[in-house]
Amino acid sequence: MKPLEGLRILDLSRVLACPFATMLLAELGAEVVKVEQPGAGDETRGFEPFFDFGVSGYFLACNRAKRSITVDLRKPGGRQVIRDLAAQSDALVENFPTGALARRGLDYAALRQVNPRLVYLSCTGFGQTGPYARRKGYDTVFQAMGGLMGLTGERGGGPVKPGLPVADLTSGLWVAIALLAALRGRDQTGQGAHVDFSMLDGQVALLTIAAARLFALGEVPPRLGTEHPGRVPTASFRCADGRFLHITASDQHWAPLCRALDLGDLAGLTTNAARLDQRDRIMAAMTAALGGMARAQAVAVLDAADVPNGPVLALDEVVADPHVQARGCVTEVAHGDARHPALRLPFRFEGLADPAPLPAPALGADTDTVLASLGYNSEKVAALREEGAI
Repeated sequence: MKPLEGLRILDLSRVLACPFATMLLAELGAEVVKVEQPGAGDETRGFEPFFDFGVSGYFLACNRAKRSITVDLRKPGGRQVIRDLAAQSDALVENFPTGALARRGLDYAALRQVNPRLVYLSCTGFGQTGPYARRKGYDTVFQAMGGLMGLTGERGGGPVKPGLPVADLTSGLWVAIALLAALRGRDQTGQGAHVDFSMLDGQVALLTIAAARLFALGEVPPRLGTEHPGRVPTASFRCADGRFLHITASDQHWAPLCRALDLGDLAGLTTNAARLDQRDRIMAAMTAALGGMARAQAVAVLDAADVPNGPVLALDEVVADPHVQARGCVTEVAHGDARHPALRLPFRFEGLADPAPLPAPALGADTDTVLASLGYNSEKVAALREEGAI
């Protein structure tokens, strides 16, 4: 048995953050019914890159294991389908602009009337309240306004965005956590709940140790590239072969690191506070030492000394890494007659079934089956099609 078997989640979301969240829950065993616009579907079905079998890799990466139905929320029949689905669902996830579903009678206040136990999560850029509630935004906007971009970049340089849509992906994790927490609370109280999640709030909540420096020291941490504002050494170094190696060492690693890299004149800096005072001297010495060694040699020397280090790998190197392969992080998923590589969820259970990547749905593939489960007969389904509601 998978951990979330028996849960039904109605997914009115699109693009990345919430679809990523609902995919996590689907592969953990929940039944996720993804509602898409007839004809077009989630806009990511048209996003690059495309596999050679003509399907968007972007869509496949965030929508595995779901069921797809097509419903036009602008039609009265379509709105009734959503109400009927909500009546039989444990949770609903939506990322429409603030107020959009209320205008269609599909907000929490309306749907709790048909299902008082419904957990209803609204994900917006800036939340349901506050001066920015009506503003629009994307991942990089939230990175910028939430402080992440301001912390990221080379020393003395301008802001840099991470190589992944961090605001979207971490928002997906926040959404999954919030849903599971609210469902647990529902099981205790018997009553559903509305969760107001703001993607900007999610980014602010991630500031953690950077905010701690501001609160404790009044310091706005500067951009330092791969270095850490409060810990030395932690940085990436270019080795003799042009490859980069990242090293992070605590007090207990300092003496072994000095021996491994022949930095005996620095061995007396046994506390992090002492090393912070000598940051430039330490960085210069380590840069020179590692610049004279091939990366593989440096890894071997530091591993033998039990000093934490890791080569900075390109994406193709990551998926080919023997440990990543041994852990089964990369697998294959069927899509019709084709197969495509996919990344597994990072959980391994004992006593429950492990989540395994399952195919993403074709647009509207489950419409008739899902409607039949609501008691819709063939005549009613035909009438909805005639209306353009499905």
